[in-house]
Amino acid sequence: MKDITDLIGRVFLSFIFLFEAYDSLVYFKATKAQMINYGITWQTDLILYAGIFTLILGGILLLIGYRSGFGATLLLLYWIPVTFVLYSWWNDPIEFRRDASIQFMKNLSIAGGLLIVVVNGSGKYSVKRLFATTKVRRR
Repeated sequence: MKDITDLIGRVFLSFIFLFEAYDSLVYFKATKAQMINYGITWQTDLILYAGIFTLILGGILLLIGYRSGFGATLLLLYWIPVTFVLYSWWNDPIEFRRDASIQFMKNLSIAGGLLIVVVNGSGKYSVKRLFATTKVRRR
């Protein structure tokens, strides 16, 4: 049961990052405008492309379970700064603090899930294990 739960958890974790990459690509101009609104004005195109690449690579590695620790680390390097920039609830007006703090805590929970993957690896059902256990016949 633990192995199935590891797989389902990895799939759920990866979907949020893959969806965010998709959303950033589809709404590229709106995402760029939002970055500028949050004060990120230096090389916005480069930062946005790097973020999308990180989301796609990390999300796929996490999904398939190949080098999932590396993928989760990449996602953490993206996710933690974004969380502190977008959901700085301590700077928000009082009427917005509750919603922003809930989103902040949700993102910290996702970061916690990524840390669990970094420490525990991908589990039994992964491409990495498939490669490790597949035997090739010699001629």
